Amino acid sequence: MCAFNPPDCSAARSELSSLLAAAGWPPSLISDAELAFHELFVNAWEHSGSLAPLCTFSLSPGRLRVQVCDDSPILPPEPHLPLDPLSLSGRGLHLVRALTHRFGADPRKHGKAIWFEMESLA
Repeated sequence: MCAFNPPDCSAARSELSSLLAAAGWPPSLISDAELAFHELFVNAWEHSGSLAPLCTFSLSPGRLRVQVCDDSPILPPEPHLPLDPLSLSGRGLHLVRALTHRFGADPRKHGKAIWFEMESLA
């Protein structure tokens, strides 16, 4: 069976937004975090076949870590430049890199975890 639409991540995105708003993060950083999270979530579904990627949010004073786990052991390639201006895909990790302070991927016993970190002075 093949799913043609990504699973709904709106509840997780809303939880992330609420968590950051309660911690006093500025709206611009909340939007950046939401967009970066959405990109990792859709990538986990699209490239690994995971129908329900596992998501975790960790907030410590001034620092957010978002992790999306899937079942595929294949780590994403490093984003490379230049981008093909006519390509329909391949910009997601560039976007995550631009919106966040750090990101990476770690192998796990079953699959991988792709993560990013952001910092706020709030």
